[in-house]
Amino acid sequence: MKKKLIIAIAMMLTMSLVFMTGCGKKETAEEPKEEETAESEAEGAEEEDEENYETGDASLDDPRNADEIGEAEMLVASFGTSFNDSRRLTIGAIEAELEKAFPDYAVRRGFTAQIVIDHIMKRDNVAIDNMTQALDRAEANGVNTLVVVPTHLMSGFEYNDVADEIAARADGFEKVVISKPLLDTDADFDAVAKAIYEDTKSYDDGETAICFMGHGTEADSNAVYGKMQETLKGLGYNNIFIGTVEASPTLDDVIGLVKDGGYKKVVLQPLMVVAGDHANNDMAGDEEDSWKSAFEAEGFDVTCVLKGLGEIPAVRELYVAHAQDAVNTL
Repeated sequence: MKKKLIIAIAMMLTMSLVFMTGCGKKETAEEPKEEETAESEAEGAEEEDEENYETGDASLDDPRNADEIGEAEMLVASFGTSFNDSRRLTIGAIEAELEKAFPDYAVRRGFTAQIVIDHIMKRDNVAIDNMTQALDRAEANGVNTLVVVPTHLMSGFEYNDVADEIAARADGFEKVVISKPLLDTDADFDAVAKAIYEDTKSYDDGETAICFMGHGTEADSNAVYGKMQETLKGLGYNNIFIGTVEASPTLDDVIGLVKDGGYKKVVLQPLMVVAGDHANNDMAGDEEDSWKSAFEAEGFDVTCVLKGLGEIPAVRELYVAHAQDAVNTL
């Protein structure tokens, strides 16, 4: 029985990796990691210094680390962020949608970025489980059926890392399954493209370019950004452009496309589940090398929208749909 469960997890991963060539490649120590890991690490580096900005009230967010929860659990695996408001409005909102959709499951939280977990504890005295702690707690709670729902964007290094840990711990549960990342199939790309268009269409006045900032990676999984741009173009959303902080398309690429389109105004928004350090600093910061400053230097009127993908209802619905697909395999 246990071998069948682990094989089922492996098959789900294989399907995701076949769809996105190279997406499951595990980078060497010299290669950049996937989008959300790099964001967590960059955020952690920022957190080494004393914060001089407001991140929101941590007490408004539910860490979801309760005991005595019953025999069925839905564990939401996220990289995490120390920006309290964004965490509540994105990861917390996804968890709340799952709780509503699956009343027979106790929805719990696990973060993979230990440096973020430690910072939240030190600053706000709020405990959030890492994945090992979350799985230990699930076993101690007597959970028999475990559904893991990662909030990852892609089937890359970190998604596979979570899947590997779940597979290694499968013997602790009668049934265990992991759902797909946000961008897995063509239908997923279409759904997210439509979601971000609907979320920003009020800015579409013929003079405004909507520019979404992803993190980017030198690994093969960086292909998701080009595929998303192609999907947007195929749907006729020609005023939306995708760029990355650390890979391609670059900021210069995006500025060039916006110039070529004859746009006068620019709206910047993160193509990330949370609006964390990258969104607040690399995108919307006042530093000379931020996206905001770079576009302003080119003469554009810039509006920054600090809104993670997790705040968009249609995106949350897609996570719920992926969770349902996983539940259907049990």
